[in-house]
Amino acid sequence: MSDTIGKRLRAFRKLKNLTQQELADKLHVSIAIVGAIERGTRMPSNELLRSIHAVLGVTEQELRGETLTIGG
Repeated sequence: MSDTIGKRLRAFRKLKNLTQQELADKLHVSIAIVGAIERGTRMPSNELLRSIHAVLGVTEQELRGETLTIGG
């Protein structure tokens, strides 16, 4: 799952035209942490996930690559 989050984080970051450094600055973390999450070698904490959602304007489900089924 961390691999999926990492790939999707990178995709959403690029859609916002942010570099890893710019995203790291907005999240108040190091570029190494952003890189490790994108590579799938590190899982973001719940607090960092909330910050990512706010900065990139995506939901948890979007970041995890989950789809919602309504009225299944």
